[in-house]
Amino acid sequence: MSPNGTMGTGSGSIGLALSMLFHPRQLLEWLRRKRPLETLESLLEKERDQLPLWLPVALGCGIAAWFNLASPALWLAFVCLCISLCLFVVMRGQGSRTGSALFRFFLFAALGCGLIWLRSLQVAAPVLERPVVTHFNAEIERVEPVLARDMVRLVLVTGEDSQLPPRVRVNVPLERATPELQQGAVIELRARLMPPAMPALPGAYDFSERAWFQGLGATGQVLGEIRILRPADPLFALSRYRQQLSSHVQSRMSGAAGAIGATLATGDRGAIDEEDAEAMRRSGLAHLLSISGLHVTAVVGAIYLMVLKLLALSPALALRFRLPIVAAACAALAAVAYTLMTGAQVPTIRACVAALLVLVALMMGRSAITLRMVAAGALFVLVFWPESLVGPSFQLSFAAVTAIIALHEHPRIKAMVMLREEHLLRRIGRFIFSLFLTGLVVEIALMPIALYHFHKAGLYGALANIIAIPLTTFVIMPLEALALVLDSAGLGAPVWWLCEQALGSLIALAHFVSSRPGAVTMLPSMPVLAFGLVILAGLWICLWRERWRYLGLIPVIIGALLIVTNRAPDIYITGDGRHVGIRNDQGELAMLRTRSGDFIRGMILENAGVDGQSQALEDWPNALCNADSCLVSLTKNDRQWVLLATRSSHYISALALSAACRRADIVVSDRRLPASCQPRWIKADRDLLSRVGGMTIDLEQAEVSTALAWTGRHEWTRYRQDEAGAGRKAVRAAD
Repeated sequence: MSPNGTMGTGSGSIGLALSMLFHPRQLLEWLRRKRPLETLESLLEKERDQLPLWLPVALGCGIAAWFNLASPALWLAFVCLCISLCLFVVMRGQGSRTGSALFRFFLFAALGCGLIWLRSLQVAAPVLERPVVTHFNAEIERVEPVLARDMVRLVLVTGEDSQLPPRVRVNVPLERATPELQQGAVIELRARLMPPAMPALPGAYDFSERAWFQGLGATGQVLGEIRILRPADPLFALSRYRQQLSSHVQSRMSGAAGAIGATLATGDRGAIDEEDAEAMRRSGLAHLLSISGLHVTAVVGAIYLMVLKLLALSPALALRFRLPIVAAACAALAAVAYTLMTGAQVPTIRACVAALLVLVALMMGRSAITLRMVAAGALFVLVFWPESLVGPSFQLSFAAVTAIIALHEHPRIKAMVMLREEHLLRRIGRFIFSLFLTGLVVEIALMPIALYHFHKAGLYGALANIIAIPLTTFVIMPLEALALVLDSAGLGAPVWWLCEQALGSLIALAHFVSSRPGAVTMLPSMPVLAFGLVILAGLWICLWRERWRYLGLIPVIIGALLIVTNRAPDIYITGDGRHVGIRNDQGELAMLRTRSGDFIRGMILENAGVDGQSQALEDWPNALCNADSCLVSLTKNDRQWVLLATRSSHYISALALSAACRRADIVVSDRRLPASCQPRWIKADRDLLSRVGGMTIDLEQAEVSTALAWTGRHEWTRYRQDEAGAGRKAVRAAD
């Protein structure tokens, strides 16, 4: 008996609490006592300075919804839903911080969906329907040397040729690429053109999407010689100056050092050998090859400090003019010039805009490096290039910058790494620790993005960047700039030698790190839900300042568990039906066609999360292959699956084919199979694959994933449709 006369297992407050465990109105009373809406209002009032940072997030949510919904009816429904929520918030939350924040978020989400919808209509252009070999005239719009592959890419404007799309891209073999192929020249050529390639597998790279927003209607290969009808105007051929500068840098430094030096000077990555590029990717240093924030910041900082210090030597100028404003203006001009010289790609433009915002803040006497600057840059890019949201470049660059600024704005980190009067060794140690911590946070922030887009992420990138970033920023780029200046007087040779040695050290570091055991983590295609959870949770942690930011760890953990537990499919079938990859439980991959190209083989290996080489299917156990087909037996969950795949164009009798189909669960072919071919589960022939694209099959779960289900039916997709929807019915029946 408790003191208050009630029966219980305890006494005092414990017994009273236990007696009230199942009070029928306890939850409602708790809610009334806690007042969650008032608590949320109080939290948002404390975070009022952070609320504008969520505007680009809301805009991005609307853009992402447009890409994932892939239907005009669903796009309209999403916009109407957001507007309805805006009206509801206006009616119920007048004058509150919560209502104002939700109103802006839903409004910008609707604007984002409408913006990318309008952009897709604005860039809409005819796309070639089928491969053709044709003879035509065109004007060169852009020249992209790809010396590592011994070719030059030309983006051509076909003009009024009604049989071709307005803009096409062709590859020219290096031996046929004459110096007269410059921007603005009119040429006559014969080429084999084909429609932009769609993703070969679910989750694979979709070039057709990129080509749509670039206005490219076809890609192809030049056949024969190219005739110059009108040479380029040298006054406007900026690409010619870029090529001359790139060639000059490569002539002063040999091998890989010259190729990377040309990349830093002009953004021309075509001369970088694939082996060196892969080493840079595996070591986490690939961002150094993309002209973005690091390079623009180095140029702007160097020009700003140099102009400021030089002008300060004159007392008359220092007393009459505000030198920081003059230095900032010179740095802004340098940023714009560097952006134009490196090709004015979207990442470089994004970095240039951010640098200009920083310079404007310096002129106004405001704090320059803030999350608001990042948000303003993101808004600028998403308004003018909303399609860049789904690209890895936008995600990687803004994720890195956001993580760095959020880290160094944290009070404890700020107090730990701030400069102070102390011994030189302690100051150096503090700088190295700050650099390592920054690199570690950046690696953690970029890892899910790299795994989603490239199916691989480096583990030692934080350590490699401790050396690579200062080496590039404070040694390589200043030496290269100084060498280019001294070349005007013929005195740059010694500086070029020093620059070549520094670049050689950078390349050696990349190869050393990439060859370490466990340097790269590879995972199969990541679920979109897991990726979205991790990204939104990361933004929640970075953009808030109060303790509730740590609630973002919950979706991070859920997303990470979904990523880690995601099982790789067992069978990979490309959209043309020619290439089939089979993955076993040991992480080994076997290919149906031993002569599949490096691109196809690498793409299947990446999507399967296999870090290694593929094998020939005929060398696998339980595989019987001849010149025409392969018959493979696979055991999953105590069930035996039989796969039949054709691999030649030779005639096969209908009787033999029908008998073989009846004994198989899955039949794959690049030809259209007769109706008499009826396997026990799936018939993935040309007819089905033309409707749903490439597919992956998980035998353990008996699930089929298609490229059509992954991308949706956007304007740039060209999957064949029919009235009955036979492709979708076949896949649903298989599931």
